[in-house]
Amino acid sequence: MDRMKAYNIGLTTWAKWIDSNIDPTNTRVFFQGIPAVHFAGADWGEPKEENCKGQTKPIGGSTYPGVRYPGEPVIKQVLNTMKKPVYLLDITLLTQLRKDGHPSSYAMSGQLDCSHWCVAGVPDTWNLLLYTALIN
Repeated sequence: MDRMKAYNIGLTTWAKWIDSNIDPTNTRVFFQGIPAVHFAGADWGEPKEENCKGQTKPIGGSTYPGVRYPGEPVIKQVLNTMKKPVYLLDITLLTQLRKDGHPSSYAMSGQLDCSHWCVAGVPDTWNLLLYTALIN
């Protein structure tokens, strides 16, 4: 089965449960978007042999030069069909722009880790976004 089709089916099942079981006067539902994973510096428009090791600055501006995550439109489409309100904590682009936010250069093994993010840094920003959404 195509991964995005399976993702859509799973999210649609979740959305139906929310619509059937959640009372928005008592409960707010948050959905955290996808933190982007990459495996090559080419995702940032750098030479293929480059990677995130030693990166100290995020990408300038708000445009990601690599391929956007294919699950983004699936999430947005499913959330737009829901009857009950769900707050999307959209962190995908934010994460893609932070090529400097990995523990890779700090790993004891010396191995790159391009799917996890350093605290303090990117996860702190995710938490600030959630906190802002909760108090507003």
